[in-house]
Amino acid sequence: MKEITRRKFIATATLATGFALAVQPISAQVITTDAKELVAGTVKIPVQDGEIPAYRALPATGGNFPIVLVIQEIFGVHEHIQDVCRRFAKLGYLAIAPELFARQGDVSKLSNIDEIRQVVAKVPDAQVLSDLDATVDWAIKSAKGNADRLGITGFCWGGRMTWLYSAYNPKVKAGVAWYGRLVGNSTELTPKHPVDIASNLKVPVLGLYGGQDTGIPLKTVEQMRDELKSSRCKSEIIVYPDAPHAFFADYRPSYRQKEAKDGWQRLLAWFKQHGV
Repeated sequence: MKEITRRKFIATATLATGFALAVQPISAQVITTDAKELVAGTVKIPVQDGEIPAYRALPATGGNFPIVLVIQEIFGVHEHIQDVCRRFAKLGYLAIAPELFARQGDVSKLSNIDEIRQVVAKVPDAQVLSDLDATVDWAIKSAKGNADRLGITGFCWGGRMTWLYSAYNPKVKAGVAWYGRLVGNSTELTPKHPVDIASNLKVPVLGLYGGQDTGIPLKTVEQMRDELKSSRCKSEIIVYPDAPHAFFADYRPSYRQKEAKDGWQRLLAWFKQHGV
C-alpha cells in the first residue's frame, strides 16, 4: 500500500463494496438482506483526528431506535458486516458498523491474510474505544438513536472488542461476542484482554464460541468462565461443541447453519432481556 499521511487517509477512507478480496470465492449459502423500507448506506463519523466511514442501517420510518454497534472481523466492514446491519434494521434497530481500521489501511483490498494481520496488528485498543464512543455519539445525535438502549456485537476481532468495550462503557446494556479471542500478551497497543477485565465486568455479555475453534482453545474459554464467576454482570458463555471458528460467517466454508441460527436467536433474546 502506498504510504500516505494519516490525515489524508482519514479524509479519503471509504467502505468496501462487496466482499473483501481475501474471502473469495463466496459460499453459495451466503445470506442477502435487502434494504427495502430501510435507510442504509455509508456515513462519516467525526472522530478525534478527522472522520471515519461507517455503514448504518435503520428503519425508514419512526425514531428513538435501540442502537447496536456491529464490530467487524479482520476483513473490515465488507458486505457481510453490512448485511448483518440490515438484518438488525429489519427488526427495528439502528445498527452501525464503523470502519475501525481506517487509519491503518483498507484490508478489504488485500487478498493475503498475513498482510491483513499486519494491518490489524497496528490498531490500538485505545483508538478503537474512542472511535466507538464517537460512533455512539453520532448515532444518538444524527440517526434517531436511543442512548438508553445501547447494545454491541462483534465477530472474531470484533468479538474481543465487544468484551472490552462492554467493560469500558457502562452505558452499554448488553453485548454478544462471537468467538472473540480471550487471552493474550499485554502490549502498548493491546494492554488488556477479555480475561483481564472479566472479574470487574458490569455489563452482561453473552459469549458464543465453537468447540472446534483451533484458534481459541477451550481452556481459555473455561478460564474466562472462571473469571466471570467473581463478577456481578451475569454474563454467560455458550460453546457449540461441533462448530469451528467463524461459524456465523455465512459467506465462508466455516458457516454452520444450525449453530448460526441458534446463536442469532440467543443474541436477540439476550438483547431483549437486557433492554436493548
